[in-house]
Amino acid sequence: MIDVIKNNMLKEDNLSENATKSSESIRLKEDKDDIRPAYYRDIDRIIHCLSYTRYIDKTQVFSNNENDNVSKRIVHVQLVSKIARTIGRALKLNEDLIEAISLGHDIGHVPFGHTGERILNKLSIKYNEGYFNHNVQSVRTLMNVEKNGVGSNLTIQVLDGILCHNGEFISDEYKPIKKTKEDFLNDYENSYKIENYCQKLIPMTLEGCVVRISDVIGYIGRDIEDAINVGILKKEEIPKKITDILGDNNKQIVNTIVLDIIKNSYDKPYIKMSDEVLDSLKLLKEFNYANIYDKANTKEEVKNYEVMFESLFEKYMSHLENKEKDKEIYTVFLNNMNDEYKKNTNARIVIDFIAGMTDDYFISILNNIFYKKTYIIVKKHCKNNYILI
Repeated sequence: MIDVIKNNMLKEDNLSENATKSSESIRLKEDKDDIRPAYYRDIDRIIHCLSYTRYIDKTQVFSNNENDNVSKRIVHVQLVSKIARTIGRALKLNEDLIEAISLGHDIGHVPFGHTGERILNKLSIKYNEGYFNHNVQSVRTLMNVEKNGVGSNLTIQVLDGILCHNGEFISDEYKPIKKTKEDFLNDYENSYKIENYCQKLIPMTLEGCVVRISDVIGYIGRDIEDAINVGILKKEEIPKKITDILGDNNKQIVNTIVLDIIKNSYDKPYIKMSDEVLDSLKLLKEFNYANIYDKANTKEEVKNYEVMFESLFEKYMSHLENKEKDKEIYTVFLNNMNDEYKKNTNARIVIDFIAGMTDDYFISILNNIFYKKTYIIVKKHCKNNYILI
């Protein structure tokens, strides 16, 4: 009976020869088998992570905006998952692997999105902990932080897809390269040591390639809708040479790119778009940077964030160095971790703690620590930041 149930759940008989089978899965540590296929099991492990729960209050583009219709990180993750699974189903790829990569790909994002990520990177370098990138932190969180420092023991194929997902870079073609467990671990370690190393990574599975391009599709049109909602962009501002190809709203943009990918990638060992759609997508990304992402925060607001991160980071370093065990870095975080995790440097522990925070928790902690001494954090009405006074 168990074997019949396992076979029913597997459903891999009709997969493409380019798909990644569950039988190919590799884990860092041996694990007991159950009725779930390997990547299906990884989905369950990810959605039950505490860090997955915290997606609900992490910035996508616009931080702390009072417009409830503006996307949070959880919306982006769900959009990526749905878009990637649509492409994967059409191409007869492993949807379980695609979903696991999609749901876990942004778990390492820090408070206040890419702005917070850039600030934490500077602090990580300053304290000799290497380069900080949210995709690398996603892997670290799932391997070494979740479950009190034990990690979730996901498959290498899922972890590699997460490590290589960076949707900030659009390629002419997405073709996987074969990797061993050692190759994956080498890529992971080099991402800390070599600047921009993780931006050049290529997934080991075609499913990972699908998630990588789906990350772009998941944010490119939705961020436009959010920008219109907060009043920094009008639809009419999008150049006609882009809208004539991709459309002028998220539905049309997603539909156009997805169908184009399916048409140009069917039965191929790579993921590809037509030149026309690819060129338009690159132009749209440039447009978004100039008209949305570069305007999401003023220079003054970014400076405020820098002060906030640096102040909290230094305070936590002091708490650890002085073993102030009544402080939240102990009571909320470190006391719950196993002995192996506690061997990390103080700076790495602080990075993990801050990176895992939601936007609101970050602000709450900052207020609790500094309110009576130096800082008051106030929320700007209908804007996207806090001000340090």
